[in-house]
Amino acid sequence: MEDEHVTVETMRIGEVAERTALSFRSLRHWDDVGLVQPSARTEGGFRLYTEKDVERILIIRRMKPLGYTLDEMRALLDVVDALTVDPSDVALRARIDDIRDGADQRRQKLTEQLAMADEFVHLLGQL
Repeated sequence: MEDEHVTVETMRIGEVAERTALSFRSLRHWDDVGLVQPSARTEGGFRLYTEKDVERILIIRRMKPLGYTLDEMRALLDVVDALTVDPSDVALRARIDDIRDGADQRRQKLTEQLAMADEFVHLLGQL
């Protein structure tokens, strides 16, 4: 017989901050705006995160340098959540493809900006 009381390992905000290279402030802010909320809290109110919470945080962390807004991040997480319920949903898969295309365009823009920065540094080295 399977144990119906599976214990999920949790982490406090300090461990999550260390694992994700994010500040306590960012994690608290994302909780406050409802982007990623911890799975539980201690009786004293300390945030408790699961591995699944950390995965969501890492998705957001990867979106941030690409200039995604909080609303765009939330929309992606909604799609990710919906895909866990129905991984074969064609409309959701199409939405993921659109998001991937947008991310690729943003990445390309950053690549171009980095090339310009490299040229600028090289130019300064010649002065």
